[in-house]
Amino acid sequence: MYKITVIPGDGIGEEVTQSVIQMVDSLNLPIEWEIVSAGLNTYNNTGELLPESALNSIETNKIVLKGPITTPIGYGFKSINVTLRTKYNLYANIRPVKNLGVIDSKYKNIDLVIFRENTEDLYAGIEEKISDNECHSLKIITKSATLKIAHEAFKYAQSMNKTKVTVVTKANIMKLTDGLFLNTVREVALDYPNIELEELLIDNMCMQLVLNPSRYQIILTSNLYGDILSDLCAGLIGGLGLVPSANIGKDIALFEAVHGSALDIAGANKANPTALALSAAMMLDYIGENLAAKKLKNALNEVLCYEDNFTYDLGGNLSTSDFTQKVIETIQTL
Repeated sequence: MYKITVIPGDGIGEEVTQSVIQMVDSLNLPIEWEIVSAGLNTYNNTGELLPESALNSIETNKIVLKGPITTPIGYGFKSINVTLRTKYNLYANIRPVKNLGVIDSKYKNIDLVIFRENTEDLYAGIEEKISDNECHSLKIITKSATLKIAHEAFKYAQSMNKTKVTVVTKANIMKLTDGLFLNTVREVALDYPNIELEELLIDNMCMQLVLNPSRYQIILTSNLYGDILSDLCAGLIGGLGLVPSANIGKDIALFEAVHGSALDIAGANKANPTALALSAAMMLDYIGENLAAKKLKNALNEVLCYEDNFTYDLGGNLSTSDFTQKVIETIQTL
């Protein structure tokens, strides 16, 4: 029996999380869900963003499926996503980006994975107010953290028979921080002589992804660049509603959609659960349920082969609940 912590989140979080639980339950796996609360709704109701009960559940079960959680922009509390990644040293953020079904895109044959260092860089959130007119933010890059994410990327490339890893920095300008990241990746690449290391600057990487994204296999980068590039790549295949992610640490793993809480459509039964469903498939692979993971991914792809099954974000009219049922019906036929 697998006991999995579920944090539904807020905004569309509860809707897409419930949808994905139904999809996974249809696979008839020995999974017990432990639902805990955290986020904006929890804060409004209890004054706590991340209750001790949620932390205890995570630390006991070690595996987490998390819906999107709202983070205020430019004011207010620190991101819970960043807090969890830092607290549990979930150093590897893995974001696969792949064409699905017949979703309209200018780009075909996209099948890449972003490996993003997940615990430091500017996302460490170390800021200082000097005056009302000046604020500083500290960029932190360490060799130890870079070694871990670099080995994850190269080991994955090796296991999946990929031939190239592209490292992305701005080491021409930030020669110390990004320079350390780049030089550490170069060291790690020496342990994998059969895999080519390609080096690109972040601005050039953005242009190259728009020109010809299908030439990239594994993208390895630091925290901020990885967040930006994954959103850019999501746009290449149809939007944020299609991109999953895993946050992997030494003994705890958290799986979540890349998109946010979409407060504007919360409760409207319009949200696309695909990204969180694909995140759940990554979770199933992580716990060794590879056949079930493959079934879920194949069912999602099959459903999205028909435009009548498109949700609101993809230009269609299918509701969250109806999309969920389509996927469950397809799983039963596979």
